[in-house]
Amino acid sequence: MSQQIPAFFIADAPGLDFLNSVATPIDRPIDWIDDGEGLLAWLGQSRLVPAEVLAAMRERAMPGELDRLADQTRSLREWFRSFVRARKGRPLTGADLRELEPLNLLLARDDAFGRIVADVQEGQATLRFERARRWSSPEALLLPIGEILAKLVCEEDFSFVKACEGPACTLLFADHTRGHARRWCSMSACGNRAKQAAHRHRVKTGT
Repeated sequence: MSQQIPAFFIADAPGLDFLNSVATPIDRPIDWIDDGEGLLAWLGQSRLVPAEVLAAMRERAMPGELDRLADQTRSLREWFRSFVRARKGRPLTGADLRELEPLNLLLARDDAFGRIVADVQEGQATLRFERARRWSSPEALLLPIGEILAKLVCEEDFSFVKACEGPACTLLFADHTRGHARRWCSMSACGNRAKQAAHRHRVKTGT
């Protein structure tokens, strides 16, 4: 059943936002990819897949096909979460490549291509190069996810990949702040709860 609460995109890294597609915002876990409709909704919110492609996939999919794809997506997410959690806080090295073979196998299935398109602004057309993809089957929806995971591995310094310090929070983020002092997924959520807890402690102890 797809979720009514909008998904979280607070990680400052799309690959980590994918891992945050399951979270415990208040007191119970929410999985935004708990079924096929949830997967389509999350892909739409993340803007990884054009809305018209998602609509076409919904129309073309066989019964149960999108739910099975959501199962695959959750398995990919949990495998990659283990990879990230085991390595956050330190730079990645060539020695980590062997563990990324499942991701490379996914990327090898991509049917992407380049093309020249026209941009029209104020009546003037200019040409630009863009990357495109043939969405030949619902399984192709996994490919942009694989791409953002690969970019996370190759472009993000894992020294600054962190887990929120909220006691019950499961969210991850890339700390791009000056001095890399970020501690919370959000100051309005876990950061605020931590400040309130510290205040209650000071009142209780008289400090």
